[in-house]
Amino acid sequence: MGTGHKLSLLRRAAIFEPFQIRNYRFQWTADLVTSWALEMETLVLGWYILVETGSVLLLTMFGALLFLGTLLSPMLGVVADRIGQRRLICILRTCYVALSSAVVLVILTGNLTSELVLAIAFLSGLVRPSEQGIRSSLMASLVPAGLLLTATSLTRTTVDSARIVGALVGSGLFAIVGIATTYLVIVALFCLGLAFTLAILVPIDESGDTHSPPVSSRFSPWKELREGLQYVWKTPHLQAAMWIAVLVNFTAFPLSIGLLPYVAREIFGTDQTGLGYLMASFAIGSLVGSIILGMVGHKVRPARAMIFFAITWHVFLAMFVWVDQLFLGMILLGLAGLAHNLSLVPLVGMLMRTSDPAFWGRVMGVRMLAIYTLPISLMVAGWLIDSINFHRTMSLYMVIGIVLTLVIAVRWRESVLRKDSVANAI
Repeated sequence: MGTGHKLSLLRRAAIFEPFQIRNYRFQWTADLVTSWALEMETLVLGWYILVETGSVLLLTMFGALLFLGTLLSPMLGVVADRIGQRRLICILRTCYVALSSAVVLVILTGNLTSELVLAIAFLSGLVRPSEQGIRSSLMASLVPAGLLLTATSLTRTTVDSARIVGALVGSGLFAIVGIATTYLVIVALFCLGLAFTLAILVPIDESGDTHSPPVSSRFSPWKELREGLQYVWKTPHLQAAMWIAVLVNFTAFPLSIGLLPYVAREIFGTDQTGLGYLMASFAIGSLVGSIILGMVGHKVRPARAMIFFAITWHVFLAMFVWVDQLFLGMILLGLAGLAHNLSLVPLVGMLMRTSDPAFWGRVMGVRMLAIYTLPISLMVAGWLIDSINFHRTMSLYMVIGIVLTLVIAVRWRESVLRKDSVANAI
């Protein structure tokens, strides 16, 4: 067998290399079932709000509340750097189990109302953004730097497949057996996720020391948070990545996540099954993007991919806004999902690969803080849709997204466009 053929086989097998690490296998499985539960929960409660109230404003409020905890993410990033990512993520996933169990009790006693759903979204929203951000910093502590982009791509497949399962299985269960049984499945998945997370062992280096953060110095959360913010602000490519994250959460995510129940019912005239098809289309495109990056990630220049595919993502969503046929909408959403992952997976991989390990938790905390523009954007979108209609609102969002992405690319061109920059290292 020739050398070139051997290299080709190695590259094709590289996507599976992170699975050789025991802790990564447990984290990937834990992330998978937890993500399934979260997606099913979002679909079930979002559809409940829309059907019970018929209000797009309440629907956007529900979506906004799910991301309320982004304000806590930087501080929880500080805590993660102090006590360890595994400990913190176990605490947060215990909250999922407790909260979903309480919801089951409310449903079984027949006391579920739209007001209670909003309260549930508020409590869940305090946990979700931070838990999803800590996943990346935990992964960075479990795999070698050379495997980070591949591992990030594989980890992203847990979210993408969850959107498919949550959309199709969640909507199917909801339609066939009702909300109570569906929520029992959600609780079971949360419990499995917690169990697999507890199975992760803290790595130990050759000297016998664990990789847990030092705890001897006095804990000063505000000081450590300020240090993390200064670290990001003084590192050009990290700052550019954060602005991209802020932007796409304001302009692209409201349509592809929060407003899909409205689009399904009001634009395409379909039910929760059609909503499931739309959500699954975006997720399938995202999953394909993750697989592509897992296979060719060693050739990708992260910062360039982040910029180019952020623009492509907005273009596909701009086209989606103006179609009224479900099948065509599914195709365009799938392409948008593909571009979405080809932009954001390199972004996260770049953050972890080029950041000081001592700041991983805080960097991801700041990254999750960028999500706070999503709930704000959802509330603005709900008001604008009532005022100037859906098509004009979303077209305006896409134009803003494309223009400001180009502005970011030009402003930090030395750090994100140059082939030899740290952010574009292969």
